Amino acid sequence: MSKDSRIPVSSLLILLGIFLLLGYEVSKWTSQWLRSPAVDERAITARGDLADDEKSTIALFKQSSLSVAYITTITKERDARTLNLMEVPQGTGSGFIWDNAGDIITNFHVIQNADGAKITLANHKIYDAKLIGISPENDLAVLRIDAPREELRAIPVGSSADLQVGQKVFAIGNPFGLDQSLTTGVVSALGRTIASATRQPINDVIQTDAAINPGNSGGPLLDSAGRLIGVNTAIANQPGYSGGIGFAIPADTVNRVVSQIIATGRAPQPELAINTNDTLSRIVTRRLNTWGVLIVDVVPNSTAARAQLRPTRRAANGGIIAGDIIQNIDGVPVHNSDQFYRAIQKHKAADTITLTLWREGSILTLKVTLGDAQ
Repeated sequence: MSKDSRIPVSSLLILLGIFLLLGYEVSKWTSQWLRSPAVDERAITARGDLADDEKSTIALFKQSSLSVAYITTITKERDARTLNLMEVPQGTGSGFIWDNAGDIITNFHVIQNADGAKITLANHKIYDAKLIGISPENDLAVLRIDAPREELRAIPVGSSADLQVGQKVFAIGNPFGLDQSLTTGVVSALGRTIASATRQPINDVIQTDAAINPGNSGGPLLDSAGRLIGVNTAIANQPGYSGGIGFAIPADTVNRVVSQIIATGRAPQPELAINTNDTLSRIVTRRLNTWGVLIVDVVPNSTAARAQLRPTRRAANGGIIAGDIIQNIDGVPVHNSDQFYRAIQKHKAADTITLTLWREGSILTLKVTLGDAQ
């Protein structure tokens, strides 16, 4: 009979233990070899005090952000299944608290075509808004919320007339739906003109390089004292150009228009009810060796008609008899229609202005009361 060639179980267990022990040691040695030396966390270097301009910016944001609102516009749609009307978010924008009556200022284009709006204040409380009035020509709108007076931190209002290119500005708003965002920059230029939603020019607009993005519209542009100097309204966005050009409606315009809307629900638009044409004006003034804005037509029964301003008309032989040519408005020269309308828009409806006219070779001065375009 041959001997049993099988290895005893005890021997197998001993061999397995030796194999596992060797494997552990090899693994331990390999990991120690591959592992980097232990590195302690770096010690924190003391920051020291913030720079003075950082402190002032932080303080400005903490104070001014309490006046900034987040606007969600609402449209109403009918449910296809139940036929019930539903409120659906349409878009977002920014606004700011004007007074302790709950008036909120924003751009007209933010709430244009909306059926309603909800206002979120800095404390994250949400209120339904009521439309008080609009001025599409100035891209401004006034909403109102019923909120406790202690939650309504009215923004300080500054002046835009004394702004200087290069001074610091701060924009607070809700770009891309990111609420309470601060961007900084400078006044890049003054006296710009942009088109409103009605395609009418908005004059004396502030240009800034503070980042203004979709959702910033309607938010405040502030000076370093935290005063409102403009309402952010538009960005220049052309193919092939980078950002860095934004525009804000000047505070002086905002103050005048908003006060009128709150008082009457609308902002009367001053007009001198005449029609002009720059091409015809250049032809006629060159022929007459003079300059100014030719009155092509006068609206019947208007204040301009009652002031007996003369329109251009056809002669019996088919030629043109030049009407009055406006050369100055309140002593300010006007050479084209843009300058003419800009001068008119500095006034209110029912204001009296002084015109210097060229009429049939003579210069005369005439006082005219502005009408209301609406």
